[in-house]
Order: sequence, then structure tokens, then C-alpha cells
Amino acid sequence: MPKTQGGKTRLDKVTYKEKMKEISVLSLICSCLYPETRKNVMGDFEDLDIKPINKRASGQAFEVILKAASPVSEVAHCVTTPPKRDISLEDIQKKLEAAEDRRKSQEEKVLRFLAEKREHERDVLLKAMEENSNFSRMAEEKLQMKMEQNEENRMAYLSAIMERLQEKVKADDRY
Repeated sequence: MPKTQGGKTRLDKVTYKEKMKEISVLSLICSCLYPETRKNVMGDFEDLDIKPINKRASGQAFEVILKAASPVSEVAHCVTTPPKRDISLEDIQKKLEAAEDRRKSQEEKVLRFLAEKREHERDVLLKAMEENSNFSRMAEEKLQMKMEQNEENRMAYLSAIMERLQEKVKADDRY
């Protein structure tokens, strides 16, 4: 016999803890949010009756009882399906033509998309070539301007040296 603590057996506490682990989180939350008991938990169906038997460790057990069909319900629920139509050769041809039209339309759509994509790629390539050409032209113009400026500076420097040299020669000739 297990030891007792405060009037309850230790086995009852272990069993209680195991049962609490079995309860799903969802049912625990639902029982906290909606503590009122529901009379018909299983739902209400016209043709069948569902009754919970008892809760077991392995899950929930149910008893499903089918109600007898009443003469009124038979008339209401007997819906005749429309008679199956014979498919003619014309109908088959129309369906095949429609399928062919859909296929052609899809193919045209894909080809149009590919053409637009190629056009975009061509535009991007032309723009890149134009930008490259502009960059090359601007770089060449800058280089040409630098070379002209260097030439002007060199000529100014040489003329200044020549002028000083001539002044020095004149000064030497005077003495």
C-alpha cells in the first residue's frame, strides 16, 4: 500500500500528474476560457446521434447512432442527378479546338514575353555601349586638354627661361 500524505495517497498524486500531462494544451486553454459546460459537445446532426461514452487514457470514446430514415426526409433528400448527356463528335471537336486555342494563346503569350525580354536586354546593351562610348570620349577630351595645358605651361616656362637668359647676357655685355 502506498504511503499517505494528508489523507491522499501518493499514487493518486502520480496518477493525477500523468493525467494532466495527457490533457492537450488546447483543451486546457479552452477549459480555462470557457469554464461553462456544454450539453451537446459533439454537435447536432440530423441523421446521426453522437454520444460520448467515457474518457480513457488512450483517448475519447464515442457512440455513433444512425437514426432511422423517415418518409419525409427521404423525399427531401432524394435529389435525382441530371441524366448523362451523350457526347457528340461535334462537342468533342469543339473541346479540342478550344484546347488548341488555349495552347496557341499560351504559346503566343510566352513568345511575347521572350520578345519583350530580348528587347529589354538589347536596350540595356545599347545603353551600356553608349555610356562606354561617352566615357571614352570624355576621357580622351580630358587627356587632350591636359596635354594642351602642359604644352602651354612648358612653352611659357621655356620662354621665361629664355627671357631671363637674354637679360643676363645683356647685363654681362654691359659690363
